[in-house]
Amino acid sequence: MRIVFFGDSITDCERDRNDEKSLGNGYVKVIADKLHPLYPDTDLELINKGVSGNEVCDLLARVERDVISLNPDAVVIMIGVNNTLHKFKYGKELNLKQFERDLVELLTRLKEAGIAVIFLEPFLMPAADKLRMRKLFDEELAVIDRVASEIADEFVAFDEMFNGLTITTPYSEYSTDGVHPTPRGSRLIANTAIKAIRKHLL
Repeated sequence: MRIVFFGDSITDCERDRNDEKSLGNGYVKVIADKLHPLYPDTDLELINKGVSGNEVCDLLARVERDVISLNPDAVVIMIGVNNTLHKFKYGKELNLKQFERDLVELLTRLKEAGIAVIFLEPFLMPAADKLRMRKLFDEELAVIDRVASEIADEFVAFDEMFNGLTITTPYSEYSTDGVHPTPRGSRLIANTAIKAIRKHLL
């Protein structure tokens, strides 16, 4: 069974572009380390196709090459936070209607290719410099949650979970900058996502 992980830096996590077997050092690697011992008799192939800095439109532009052409059984996607970050960092406009069209097309093309789609909700934790981004991110999340819940086979919520944890635990335990997970944050993503992934293991 082949599973492709598709997303931005949270998925990429310093993977070696010159090594197709490189899974990076984030949640993808944690999931691989957990799945292989659980399914020793299953031919599991996990492929990391995360690219740092990507937005939804970037995934749409490369979905044929990096996912569909590989004929995977499932794809695990986490994408969206950069669409908000780039608005504040670079002044790049976030058109929510175009964002929704791109997301719908991305997920629809994967489904039409016969690929099981497992969508991991992006998240934004309350780092001081991220608080001003919250309103726009919430508007974006409303689109993501609606579209992914309608089209994807599995939708795994993370934003409310992480922000709920930060009520009693400093957000820096899970992400030093509110976006990129620490090892603890990556383990939490993996432990939560793996429950949805295992439903689709052949």
